[in-house]
Amino acid sequence: MSEITLNETNFEKEVLQSDLPVMVDFWAAWCGPCKVLGPVVSELAQDYSGKLKVGKLNVDENNNLAVRYSVMSIPTLKFFKQGKLVGELIGAAPKNVVETEIKKYL
Repeated sequence: MSEITLNETNFEKEVLQSDLPVMVDFWAAWCGPCKVLGPVVSELAQDYSGKLKVGKLNVDENNNLAVRYSVMSIPTLKFFKQGKLVGELIGAAPKNVVETEIKKYL
C-alpha cells in the first residue's frame, strides 16, 4: 500500500477511525527537508504495508489540521493509534530513526 493523501475531508475516516496505527507526514511542496523525508516515508509505507497506514498531509492546503495538531515546523511525522495521537518526530530523520519510532506503535 502506498501513502494516502490526507485532507480535511478524509482525515477523520483514514486516521482517527483507522484499525491500523497511522503515521501522518505533515509537509509542504516548498519545504526542502520534506523533499528529503518524502522517499523515506514512501519506502516505509511499502515496508509496513498491512501493518501501518501512512498518510501525507499538505499543511498549506489543510491549515486547520496543522493548527489542530500543533504542527510548528515541517516535516513533522505524527503517529496515531486507535484515534489518539501517540507520538511525533520533527525534522527529516533518517529511515532507521523513523522505523524505530514506528515499531513503538505496532
